[in-house]
Amino acid sequence: MNDIFNPPLPETEFTTTYWDGIVGSADSLVLAQAAAQAEGPLLLICDNNETVERCLREIAYFNAGIGDTGVYVLPDWETLPYDSFSPHQDIISDRLATLFNLPKLERGVVVTSITSLMHQLPPRQYISANSLDLAVGQSVSIAEMRAQMLLAGYQVVEAVMEHGEFAVRGSIIDIFPMGTELPLRIDLFDDVIDSIRRFDPESQRSAAQVKEIRLLPGREYPMDETGITQFRGRFRELFDVDLRQCPIYQDVSSGLSSPGLEYYLNVFFDRLDSLFDFLPETTTICNIGDIRTAGEAFWKDIQARYEDRRFDRYRPILSPDHVFIAVNDIFRRLKSYRQIEFKQHPQASHFATQSLPDLASNSRLAHPFLSLQEFIASAPGRILLCAETAGRRETLLELFKQIEINPVPFEHWQDFISSDAALGLTIAQIDRGLWLQEENLLLITEAQIFEERIAQRRRRKRTQSNTDFIIKSLTELHVDDAVVHLEHGVGRYRGLQTITTDGETTEFLTLEYANGSKLYVPVSALHLISRYSGADQDTAPLNTLGTEQWQKTKRKAAEKIRDVAAELLDIYAQREARKGFQYRVVQEDYDKFAASFPFEETADQENAIAAVIDDMSSTRPMDRLVCGDVGFGKTEVAMRAAFIAVQNSKQVAMLVPTTLLAQQHFESFQDRFADSPVRVEVLSRFKSASDQAAAIEKVKAGKIDILIGTHKLLHGDIDYSNLGLLIIDEEHRFGVRQKDKLKALRANVDILTLTATPIPRTLNMALSSVRDLSLIVTPPAKRLSVKTFVRESQESLIKEAISRELLRGGQVFYLHNEVKSIDRAAEELREYVPQARICVAHGQMPERELEKVMADFYHKRYNILVCTTIIETGIDIPSANTIIIDRADKFGLAQLHQLRGRVGRSHHQAYAYLLLPPHSRLQSDAQKRIEAIQAATTLGAGFTLASHDLEIRGAGELLG
Repeated sequence: MNDIFNPPLPETEFTTTYWDGIVGSADSLVLAQAAAQAEGPLLLICDNNETVERCLREIAYFNAGIGDTGVYVLPDWETLPYDSFSPHQDIISDRLATLFNLPKLERGVVVTSITSLMHQLPPRQYISANSLDLAVGQSVSIAEMRAQMLLAGYQVVEAVMEHGEFAVRGSIIDIFPMGTELPLRIDLFDDVIDSIRRFDPESQRSAAQVKEIRLLPGREYPMDETGITQFRGRFRELFDVDLRQCPIYQDVSSGLSSPGLEYYLNVFFDRLDSLFDFLPETTTICNIGDIRTAGEAFWKDIQARYEDRRFDRYRPILSPDHVFIAVNDIFRRLKSYRQIEFKQHPQASHFATQSLPDLASNSRLAHPFLSLQEFIASAPGRILLCAETAGRRETLLELFKQIEINPVPFEHWQDFISSDAALGLTIAQIDRGLWLQEENLLLITEAQIFEERIAQRRRRKRTQSNTDFIIKSLTELHVDDAVVHLEHGVGRYRGLQTITTDGETTEFLTLEYANGSKLYVPVSALHLISRYSGADQDTAPLNTLGTEQWQKTKRKAAEKIRDVAAELLDIYAQREARKGFQYRVVQEDYDKFAASFPFEETADQENAIAAVIDDMSSTRPMDRLVCGDVGFGKTEVAMRAAFIAVQNSKQVAMLVPTTLLAQQHFESFQDRFADSPVRVEVLSRFKSASDQAAAIEKVKAGKIDILIGTHKLLHGDIDYSNLGLLIIDEEHRFGVRQKDKLKALRANVDILTLTATPIPRTLNMALSSVRDLSLIVTPPAKRLSVKTFVRESQESLIKEAISRELLRGGQVFYLHNEVKSIDRAAEELREYVPQARICVAHGQMPERELEKVMADFYHKRYNILVCTTIIETGIDIPSANTIIIDRADKFGLAQLHQLRGRVGRSHHQAYAYLLLPPHSRLQSDAQKRIEAIQAATTLGAGFTLASHDLEIRGAGELLG
């Protein structure tokens, strides 16, 4: 057996060392060890971008503390072959930094994918020849430097936020060089560089000083006079087209960088290089996964897209051999390097690792963690448990304490193996565990502990339909369903019946009422019937035909509505008149909590937080609406308010519309309050009845500070010990009546409402000063606006949108908001994109099955989620950056905005496709909604869209 901490390596070029017996994340561990001991850098070629990201996370974790080996990445462009989109500047920045450092790299790990390796690259000397070195004390001319940066591909902006931008203000030059983590501020005294400082792009505040910097080019191709001349000449040689009708030629001739210009590198240079031309001779190469099969599939895609576009006279394209490197050529070049392969071989070095047993918890059992407890008790070796975040670590510690498991916290893997602790707990975003038999070391991840084992049950048609909206078609009615006729009340649907009257045959719905009375309703009067939304369908109280019973019921309902309106008026009046609790802010504790926020607050966030603190510090109960786009930091505003409330011994309730959002907020609050003695709990259908009952008792006893949940928070059986703050997230998903079930407390409880697009009534109340309003419209740094396309639904468009996302290792939301046909939609996608891993989620699934599907999608076991609007709120999956919305014309403006907000939550460019039926003519309101959502593509557009909604739908009554 071989020592995994001292793996054998190939000693000379043209030799291959084989490793086998490696299971789980042990492959990343042994590669981290190999990189620390190799003579030169280690290049990992992965089969796809998902594997690239996994290797980066795992190797960076195992690499910490074992030497000076850096971890680099050559990312994929994240575009399809011959695409008319350009990669984001952050991707170009990473690529240029790696290509610049690689030739002189003595030690380290470089991770890339086979698709990245198959792209031809600019000549090696291009990057060094077009870089600019600056140092403190150096003489520079602002005018000359400005001209140089423009030629290098940098853009002039007002405030520097992203890679490739610069700004000149008097004697100060701000620039965000490619390949650096932070932008730099150059301060000149006359024409001499007086200082160079890093600064935060969000706050614009200066930080540490540096003595010298290197400015890499802003693009992978030159746009100076020489580069443009070369492009024009080569373009005319290569393409026989009318140049006046060719936008890309005209753009470059005018000095403009056209989208997708990266696929014309060969036109800018006499020759191109490959990644092999950048590698030191001492490089060792290791393949992860079946890179040959992945490369051949990519080459087929290249050829197919070339054939599809080769005759475009307006955008002519280069043949594949001018842009890409064939798979056989890649493998021919690989042979000249030292290689490591994970495979069985007669000369393979064997490592003693094995898979961990199934340790998943099962919440349906009396002892959910029994498997884990028994495994730890038998102690086959020293065990390190792994939590994904600091908040999850605290949750695990609390759970383990209850079952008498007491791990010791460790910062890194190296800290643990250097200790003699039998059981440890660390923080790392690793899904795969490991078991080193020779060393008696085990790593068990959170994903392995909480992967619920739920058999996929065949979905059965439900006899009960959704109770939220009016019946729109006969297919949504089931025999024996309870229904409500507008004029005659509650009856039971007994099916369709054909009746002939006056020589005409018509279909009627048969409704049965009390005492067996029948009512026949023509199909044309279907709009008079709605679902029964009362108690159990089977015990629905049927009305009696021919009596005043139903009319009396309607009159009582109208009176009740008036009572509710009067009650709401009274509550709002009481809130204005009654003295509320005046919170005291302990500045030192608050500052410490605020400082633990991992991002710099935007100006709008700071203003909203200040307004909330002012409200809570006053004697009038707070009723503030915070409106801001998805991901703009509304939750942090709520967390600051919650912290102040808890510091004043008050309880906090957070009301959210969905179970998924409740769970996500619970985890976010756990993370944020991990270092504070604040007790956070969640109530949702994902918890067992006994767990919910225990939590309710703790709330009553004051043992829970922050309670997060869905409508269960409004149930009368929850008795708060000292409720001080109610936070309502996505208020447009609740009715006014629902929100005011806490009416006995509401008048002197502070209310904080969070929304991206408030419903017209709420917005009208805010604009009328009935409620206070804070807007957060400034996007966080590196957040990109979502590219939005409105298109007729076509197979080719759907395939291209999905392929673009999957190629970069991302995930896709495909929204099909009809449960009865959602499985058929998923099957169509499987035919369109056979290589995709597709799962289905909707609100009528069994709870635990839904939870399992969402957890699997979160952990990237699937890359396409076919779903209903269950994802409208509460899904925070940064790797999902494409959403396709089928029949977008059927959604409201707030819904479309919320759904689009499910993507674009990372620095990757996100795409939203709003699909309409082919050759469709939209109704006026639907047309206005689609136009509004398409126009509002800038970040922070939620309030603007709400204003559009106010115009389209009207304000509604303030009282509901």
